[in-house]
Amino acid sequence: MTATPDTLRTALQTALTSHSMLEVDGLHAFEFSLDNTLQIESMDGRERKVWRFSLEQLDAARFDAQLQSWVIHDGNADHRIVVLSAFAAGDEEDDEDEQE
Repeated sequence: MTATPDTLRTALQTALTSHSMLEVDGLHAFEFSLDNTLQIESMDGRERKVWRFSLEQLDAARFDAQLQSWVIHDGNADHRIVVLSAFAAGDEEDDEDEQE
């Protein structure tokens, strides 16, 4: 098991480079960006949902070890973010083919 990053911002930066996806408030989100703010987009049925968090809100987020998720407050409510790791297929198979 890998160690949990110290901050949500660090976890998100890692997620961006590894093409991971997020779950926010129980919805899977494939589209998110992190610049001066975190913006997450998801579809809930036919409804487009958008969340925006400031860098200060990201840095204040806390990790809930029991639920393995980050809790972030947007000024109105708490939201739960789970960073889901992406898996890249093919790397191990290519190595095995080269060894044979």
